[in-house]
Amino acid sequence: MEGDTQSEKEFILLMEKCETLKNKLETQLLLQDPDDPRNVVVAIHAGAGGTEACDWAQMILRMLLRFCELQKWKVEIIDDLPGDSAGIRHTTFTVEGDWAYGFMKSENGVHRLVRISPFDSNQRRHTSFCSVFVTALMEDDEIEIDIKDKDLRIDTFRAGGAGGQHVNRTDSAVRMTHLPTGIVVQNQSQRSQLQNRETCLKILKAKLYELEVEKRKQSRQSVEDAKLENSFGSQIRSYVLHPYKMVKDARTAFTSHDPQRVLDGDILDFSLEYLRQKSLGQFNFDANLDL
Repeated sequence: MEGDTQSEKEFILLMEKCETLKNKLETQLLLQDPDDPRNVVVAIHAGAGGTEACDWAQMILRMLLRFCELQKWKVEIIDDLPGDSAGIRHTTFTVEGDWAYGFMKSENGVHRLVRISPFDSNQRRHTSFCSVFVTALMEDDEIEIDIKDKDLRIDTFRAGGAGGQHVNRTDSAVRMTHLPTGIVVQNQSQRSQLQNRETCLKILKAKLYELEVEKRKQSRQSVEDAKLENSFGSQIRSYVLHPYKMVKDARTAFTSHDPQRVLDGDILDFSLEYLRQKSLGQFNFDANLDL
């Protein structure tokens, strides 16, 4: 109805709610990695370049802390080494919050800054680097061991050694082989085959638990080993403050022309674009973008 401002307001409000719901559903679809809901530990290290690099690392720290604040996540700095005259050499902090790893894993890599250095009396243009390492936190008791019957070979045999006539005369001893891993455990301490079987299962679960913990440690170490060199040609994102202003992601080509807003923690769009392209396998990494 013409002139019905109330209906118009209700329609606008409904459209805004629909847009919010759409964005929420899209984000949920993008966060499919099992580690995405986890808390994280973040480490920031200044690259080569002395005071200029340490100051840049401090700027990145502020950006990430501000982003966490905007998401209403809890942050605790657990390690901090300041630079000699400004900034930080490295800092480590933990983040607790909903989907922290999912949204912050996009920051993992080397960040490059181009600007007129405030520490250069000749006002020359400098390029600085710092690295950000984001790792999902995982509690040991979260590891669930599911042993399928088809993955087991169970052999029984007559127990040997001390234990009395009953132990030695019956096939009470149990040898349990986990076929996928080749782990073998056996037990003959009890008179009952059932008890020995239960004990074997407990021992096997403990061994599989240890194996899983070790695999996760190795996986994390492989991430550490794959971390990019803190120098030119390895950056995931470039922040240019001179001679023009722009932030551009080398993986997704997503660009912002408001670096100050980005450095104030507005990096959600970078994260979402990273998740979108990652889910589609569309990365076209170009660390040598001429910025």
